[in-house]
Amino acid sequence: MIIDPCQPAVFVALETLIPGDTDKLVKGNEQILFERLMPMVREQSIVLDLSRVERIDAAGLTALIKLYCAARNAGHDFSVFNPSARVAEILALVRLDGLLVAKRGEQFSCHSLHFQESAA
Repeated sequence: MIIDPCQPAVFVALETLIPGDTDKLVKGNEQILFERLMPMVREQSIVLDLSRVERIDAAGLTALIKLYCAARNAGHDFSVFNPSARVAEILALVRLDGLLVAKRGEQFSCHSLHFQESAA
């Protein structure tokens, strides 16, 4: 997925959403992520930074897919950015990399991103 600079996106770091163990997007953490991001993806496009995530399981992948679907149904985009090598490998293995991973490219513009910190 290439981020469309015409549609501003909010850049969210995972560690601002999940307290504590932010290097894992696994069963338990996925529900917190889902609850905190679901209202956001219904209102605007979101880019989720996964650079610090070293482990993801089926529950984490399911949360990402649900967030993607909710965003698309609301007319917005949802993507992940800068996944760690291990997470990128898993996303590629299950063929979600082309759907979920934002690519840096000519159409990618950091000026189109609005940075947000969690209120929590």
